[in-house]
Amino acid sequence: MQAKDLVQLAEQFGGPLYVYDAEKIQSQYHRLTSAFSKVERLRINYAVKALSNLAVLQLLKQVGSNLDTVSLQEVQLGLHAGFDPQQIIYTPNGVSFEEIEEVAQLGVQINIDNLSVLEHFGTKHPTVPVCIRINPHVMAGGNSNISVGHIDSKFGISIHQMPHILRIVENTKMHINGIHMHTGSDILDIEVFLYAAEILFDAARNFKTLDFLDFGSGFKVPYKKGDIETDIEELGKKLSKRFIAFEKEYGRELTLAFEPGKFLVSEAGYFLAKVNVVKQTTSTVFAGIDSGFNHLIRPMLYGSQHHIDNISNPKGKERFYTVVGYICETDTFANNRRISEINEGDLLCFRNAGAYCFSMSSNYNSRYKPAEVLWKDGEGILIRARETFEDLLKNQIMLPLEVATA
Repeated sequence: MQAKDLVQLAEQFGGPLYVYDAEKIQSQYHRLTSAFSKVERLRINYAVKALSNLAVLQLLKQVGSNLDTVSLQEVQLGLHAGFDPQQIIYTPNGVSFEEIEEVAQLGVQINIDNLSVLEHFGTKHPTVPVCIRINPHVMAGGNSNISVGHIDSKFGISIHQMPHILRIVENTKMHINGIHMHTGSDILDIEVFLYAAEILFDAARNFKTLDFLDFGSGFKVPYKKGDIETDIEELGKKLSKRFIAFEKEYGRELTLAFEPGKFLVSEAGYFLAKVNVVKQTTSTVFAGIDSGFNHLIRPMLYGSQHHIDNISNPKGKERFYTVVGYICETDTFANNRRISEINEGDLLCFRNAGAYCFSMSSNYNSRYKPAEVLWKDGEGILIRARETFEDLLKNQIMLPLEVATA
């Protein structure tokens, strides 16, 4: 997308505004499938939690994606978007047993990461196929906040508890059809990921009726110029070779599965916000925008960096700005960042805003959630309307007059 396209969309739909480039989402999907083209049975399960807009789910369905979900509501969104239950895997954490049963009744693939839940489910529903999520105790990512394969993670069943898993499976006679792992986000070292994959292969040898191995995701995307990213092509070459060899050893056809979220949608996303004020203090120049962590919380929550462009003055002289929001909290998007000279009324563009951005937004300070637009075939398509005051009131119930005035 060009800056002029983003400016035009902001004028057309107002701001703040999320924009997603359909072509980029599609090209990332094809890049991933191309990297693993030598694997005969490849399944990509898009992680709905990254960006759950129905139009985005429809777009991914068109290119052949399946879904990875973590809640009953995400499963329902997937079904509403047109996915078949067989195209959805459900990998919850800490949810009620009743929710797991409700999802199972929909015909969705269940993925369990808790010994007690595994035993309970296997006892009640031994014929329902179940995938087991293991924790390999390998941290392939670079940020402990988003790496979930380490030893203290709440996710997965420890690989060291394999004897317990096997005892439960034997006692319940339940049907295990998949093994799953997820080491976390921002994988920096492919060799570490491949090491974790060997742990998954070892775990798989304990089961004779597997249909698939799910290697999770966490592929890193670049967030700034010169930033490193996961070399998908190298990973595809090395893991494909190892997977094919294991499949022959296992003696049964297997599907290789991934569950990318950020990799597919992060770089496709742009967040547009207008500069309300430029404020000079004794040591800092603040650019205050018409947004806050109610719309984009990742910089405050994870310390993530989103490249910021002043698309109203792209060729202006660069100065140092601290970009902050309008929330009545500390909501700093960037500290002393070099950005083309900013004036009040300018439009700032935050890049890599496709994953875990709108999906983590809120109504804090009673602010409205922004609109979302899909840029497809040179046209902006509104895929979520901007909230209104009526939306804030929708589920609230005022006290009866006699109670409120008593």
